[in-house]
Amino acid sequence: MSTYTSSKINLLLQKLPSGALFFSSWMKENGISYELQRRYRDSAWLKPFGTGVMIRAGECPTIYGALSSLNKQTDKHFYVGGLSALELAGYSHTIPMGRQVIYVGYPKNEWVPSWLKNHDWGVDLLFVNSKYFDSNTAITSIFQGAFEILTSTPERAYLECLNLVPKHYNLMDLYYVMEQLTVLRPSMVQILLEKNTSVKIKRLFMYMAEKAGHAWFRELDLTKIDTGSGKREIVANGVYDSKYQIIIPEELKNYE
Repeated sequence: MSTYTSSKINLLLQKLPSGALFFSSWMKENGISYELQRRYRDSAWLKPFGTGVMIRAGECPTIYGALSSLNKQTDKHFYVGGLSALELAGYSHTIPMGRQVIYVGYPKNEWVPSWLKNHDWGVDLLFVNSKYFDSNTAITSIFQGAFEILTSTPERAYLECLNLVPKHYNLMDLYYVMEQLTVLRPSMVQILLEKNTSVKIKRLFMYMAEKAGHAWFRELDLTKIDTGSGKREIVANGVYDSKYQIIIPEELKNYE
């Protein structure tokens, strides 16, 4: 390989931190032709990671590096949400047993690449289509090590948790988390509740927030929030809350 070609790949590799992925389309946009990419693979500078995706030889990517690379290089919108986002923000109640589970949200019209689903990242991934939420509302960015990732704010993350009750998250565990959420922004909560399209999520959120007695809850204008009609059975064999028309665990109803 020529000195010029080696210099070119070195300059490209220096653009991204260790553990980053390199997308073929992004490399081409940065002056590395497909033919040159093939030569880099043949020379062991890069190794294939998935269709149209490569990594530096000898490196192992993390899930955060993968999500950051995917978003920045291909203009996607994958983010860490739910309980995973709350844990990154310092809110948690239980110590996870076994492998860590990372909630990965993505827009309703997006598809999840097979390399992202099938690679063993050392954690379990919970992919959730954000069909009840606007793609950009209450999404922020933080750094995990050298990588900037998108993540839900605590206001959105908690609503996302309620969407996965009771299959993935336990309501009592989530109530203990709600008790910690003393500084949520009522203006952001208002926007999320008005825009959200899930009756279940909205009713559960208002029930939990009111039960916790947070000051910010009293600043909400509940008349602007569409909570639908009819009962919603959150869990089987639960007890009925007539105000929010939800059937919830007796343990939660009686908890003080």
